Amino acid sequence: MSELKILVASKDHLHFVDQILKTIADAAKVRGTGIAKRSPEYISEKIREGKAIIALADDEFAGFCYIESWGHEKFVANSGLIVPERFRGHGLAKKIKRKAFELSQTKFPHAKLFGLTTGLAVMKINSDLGYRPVTFSELTDDEQFWKGCQSCVNYDILLRTKRKHCLCTGMLYDPAREAMKKKQQPRKSIKVYERWLAFKQSVFLNRKKPVNDEKSEKKKSAILSIW
Repeated sequence: MSELKILVASKDHLHFVDQILKTIADAAKVRGTGIAKRSPEYISEKIREGKAIIALADDEFAGFCYIESWGHEKFVANSGLIVPERFRGHGLAKKIKRKAFELSQTKFPHAKLFGLTTGLAVMKINSDLGYRPVTFSELTDDEQFWKGCQSCVNYDILLRTKRKHCLCTGMLYDPAREAMKKKQQPRKSIKVYERWLAFKQSVFLNRKKPVNDEKSEKKKSAILSIW
């Protein structure tokens, strides 16, 4: 594989925007999961603002991620993490995510960092960085952020549960909480995330009872309690 560079994107990388969006959309189709769609203008804006990370193999696009602040800069989301298939398997996604994590902390040092994902690999990367799974109520209440979910194929689940649950898992990094830790706690095994995703899919995609029935709510609480 060619030598890889991971850097903060600039206007010199705007010509990659269409390729970035196509790669994100193609990956979502393969996984069979929903995705909040972004316009070329939106991604271009993130690049111009210095809020995006891009990976290049020589001059070939190899990965991308962007950041956005919400709730008067109290929360920051790292979104759109993508690596084209031919560049996977080399730990590149983790390197891009870490670079975006560092950029977020530089630009918004006091903000809580969060994300929504259905991918086990991203959950593992987030966990290694110090993120923890949380309920949606602990994430930003900025309506503009949640409007971004309207283009996702699973948006009806979010509506049915009154924005409490969806196939995505919310993960949060709180710098104040981390600063108070005196001892690093072991991260949860990836098997825990596998069980959590399997449970969500059984409830929201193959449910035989309403998603808010008492039994389902007790199961959700029990699983969340292990975190």
